[in-house]
Amino acid sequence: MSAPDEIEAWFAEAGPREEELRRADALVMAAAPGIDRQLVPAGSGRMLGYGLMPYRPRSAKETTMWPLIALAAQKRHLSLYVCAVVDGEYLAETRAARLGRVSCGKSCIRFTALDRVDGSELATLLRDAVAATRNGDNAYYAA
Repeated sequence: MSAPDEIEAWFAEAGPREEELRRADALVMAAAPGIDRQLVPAGSGRMLGYGLMPYRPRSAKETTMWPLIALAAQKRHLSLYVCAVVDGEYLAETRAARLGRVSCGKSCIRFTALDRVDGSELATLLRDAVAATRNGDNAYYAA
């Protein structure tokens, strides 16, 4: 199965979350035109990853590739991971209050429906994460 076919199958496997995942994917692709997109392993499943970058957790001996942005369907919500640390702070966490009715962790934005998210603020956050990574200002790989 080709990568586009695998991605289509991933969307279809999401069942009732498929439409929201597709809307979130469209927002990411519009905010970060030209970013690569592929499925990446996550626990026992997979998530949709955008913009692979070198990443080395403190506990690892080798550097791997990890997505700058990732989208996953959870049991009760969607998770959008934005793996960007700028000036020592996680972008998602620092902008949580401006994103609408979401729950945020360091790099994770959780929401039940995209309508609860301020799309403009989220698009700005994604563009800033891409720009920081492109400019070498994203310290996530070392976080």
